[in-house]
Amino acid sequence: MKTPTQVKGQEKPQSPVRKQAMTFAAQELRLISALVLLLAVGLFLALPFVLSIGAIVFLPLVTAIILTILLSPLADRLASWGVPNFIASLMALLLFLAIVSLALTVVLRPAVTLFDEVPAMIARIGEHFSHLKGSMQWIVRLNEQVAGIVGAESGQQVVLAGPSMLEQLAFATPTVVLEILLTIMLAFFMIEARVRLRRRLLLQRQQVDSSLKAARVMREVQDRVAAYILTVGLINLGVGVIVALGAWALGMDAPVMWGGLAALLNFLPYIGPMIMIALLTLFGLGTADVPLIGLIPAAAYLGLHTVEANVITPSVLGARFTMNPVLILLALSYFSWIWGVTGALLSVPILLTLTALVDHLGKPNLIGFLFGEPLFATNILELADED
Repeated sequence: MKTPTQVKGQEKPQSPVRKQAMTFAAQELRLISALVLLLAVGLFLALPFVLSIGAIVFLPLVTAIILTILLSPLADRLASWGVPNFIASLMALLLFLAIVSLALTVVLRPAVTLFDEVPAMIARIGEHFSHLKGSMQWIVRLNEQVAGIVGAESGQQVVLAGPSMLEQLAFATPTVVLEILLTIMLAFFMIEARVRLRRRLLLQRQQVDSSLKAARVMREVQDRVAAYILTVGLINLGVGVIVALGAWALGMDAPVMWGGLAALLNFLPYIGPMIMIALLTLFGLGTADVPLIGLIPAAAYLGLHTVEANVITPSVLGARFTMNPVLILLALSYFSWIWGVTGALLSVPILLTLTALVDHLGKPNLIGFLFGEPLFATNILELADED
């Protein structure tokens, strides 16, 4: 008579000792996963304070890493044409700096002139609202009644004089210049050392599988971030051209500035278009004689942004670059809290880099882990049970 282990296709029964060992290993693995998850949450909460305090060191480093990922394909292309690595790295970085300088010049030079007209625009907006004040007298009377009930005190207020804008710029300029210089130098040396870094990652591994995995991770991170920024940059350039043509057609001052400003602000998801709408509303109401006519530029840009964000960008980028809007907003607020405007600009590239790394290293199953499932999709206990 055949035993259960001799029957073909029948699984070998596990002994009680093995079942007990597997149960203990599962509990130990879940405990270790819980500790790792708690450490990750603690690091996520403590990291902003460390990065903000050491911003003069960490901000140039992170910016240089993103620039290296972005400019390495261009340097590789120049090197494939026979240009020496040193010259290719320098040319890629100088080309990027030239594009950024040109964009800022196109935007900032006319903006300085328009900045002097802001008080007049605000006064014009006040005149528009003063015409509506007669029909809104009930709100004024309601405000006076609420103030009388609350009993607002009318007394002298002591206002502490703070540093002026020029003083703030004088204190901030040396730090900004130092961070820019550190970023440029770090980016150049990282781009120049990319070939040696790849060789170390590929050749100095003890196993072939780890070398191939490191190569795939590097290629995926570089391709995803560089392709995303290049594609979004071309889309934003198209948006800037359309806005510039629309501003010229509407007779607005400095149409090239409005186009460049729309292109630059469009790199900030959600927040940038809102700022652009607010600026167009301010300029339209501050220069038009009729409020409804003054709202035409903002309404036209809102329609353009709606088409671009919901039709053009998703169809061009595709599913590969589609990210959860909640993650984008969290990354935007997280890095804006740490590094301000620069952190907001770096938030999406950093999120893309982390997403590419997580896709290769393993995406944690956070929701399932709360209900008793493994933290990662690949359960090492099941692999050990198959041996």
